[in-house]
Amino acid sequence: MSEQLSFTAADDGLWQQYDELATRAYGHPVGDITDLRKQANLQVATRESRVVAGGLGLLVNQFFGGSPVPSACLGAGCVAPEERGEHLATRMTTERLRPLQEQGAVISAISTSSTGYARRLGWEAPVPVFAWAVSTDDLRQSFTGEDFAIEHGFTPDLHDLQRHLARQWNGPVERPDWWYPWKQKKSSLTTYRFRRPGQPAAGMLSLATKRRERHGMNLVVHDFWAASQSTAAAMLAFLGRHNTRAETVEFRRGALPPYPTLLHHLHRHRPTAEAWHPWMLRILDVPAAIRLRGWPDDLDATVPIEIESEPSGAWDRYILRITSGSAEISPTHTEADVALTRRQLAVWYAGGYRTAAAARMAGVRSTSEKALATLIRSTAEHEPWLPDHF
Repeated sequence: MSEQLSFTAADDGLWQQYDELATRAYGHPVGDITDLRKQANLQVATRESRVVAGGLGLLVNQFFGGSPVPSACLGAGCVAPEERGEHLATRMTTERLRPLQEQGAVISAISTSSTGYARRLGWEAPVPVFAWAVSTDDLRQSFTGEDFAIEHGFTPDLHDLQRHLARQWNGPVERPDWWYPWKQKKSSLTTYRFRRPGQPAAGMLSLATKRRERHGMNLVVHDFWAASQSTAAAMLAFLGRHNTRAETVEFRRGALPPYPTLLHHLHRHRPTAEAWHPWMLRILDVPAAIRLRGWPDDLDATVPIEIESEPSGAWDRYILRITSGSAEISPTHTEADVALTRRQLAVWYAGGYRTAAAARMAGVRSTSEKALATLIRSTAEHEPWLPDHF
């Protein structure tokens, strides 16, 4: 096309134009474009004052190694159908990241069905993501609630509980105060608190319901946060009590934490799992991302590594030093023991390689088994899990 493209932060008029474009491109209204007007950054591409592409960006923290790391979370992006095929999405992604990086983002997370496109731009999926479905009758027969009290409604202590539990994984968002009201309004969430008598809340369960055509309802779990195995069991038992109205409980993609409470206690093993497009991670600033992340307190290691640089594709040598719960990475001329592409770097950063064997099968090159094992151990203290949608 002959008219020149311009990229800019959206004002009120361009914001409205993008809302209309997204409705046309997605085939339905995208509520987040309106609901996140105060929280999100919107960058758009225009051609002769017409918005032809754009997307939202949220600057929030994600937990890695127990520490909050500033992240550019991208969502609700699209390109006008008549503009597709000209690599506009690639240029738009660069423009969407720029203001968030200027504000301090050192990593970026996205969730997209176009995983091949995202990989070409440097993102990678640390883990597969599933949506689970299980019979309420099976839950009712397999779990008991013990002496947990169940209370309806979201309270400030649940915000603190969620943040505390989120630190135990690699990936969850350090949810700002506006996060839950946004989600509650968007999905009509009903929230329950689980606690033993006289003790603080130990579990948080948020779910949505949708009436079925003939009888009953569909039950969809959005949040499942439990401080212990017994708490998780009580929450699953509570879901089982919905069996008179709901045949099945669905855990939306990524909502069920990757721990074995469900699968190890079902009397009849017949849950179903559906694979979904995964969340993906990209490292925007390697030294800063390494410095801000949390590291094992008991690890003292120095590993020479080689990392593919972007966008040139050249390889740069670094020394990674980890000691007393902190780390730094600096350039070196020392020959590397381990070599990582930018995508492999993202998986390693998220703790996606649980063993050296898994890393090798992912294509990570190493001349030292000890160095590779040390590198894997450094990020595997926490498992990757991102239950937050944006």
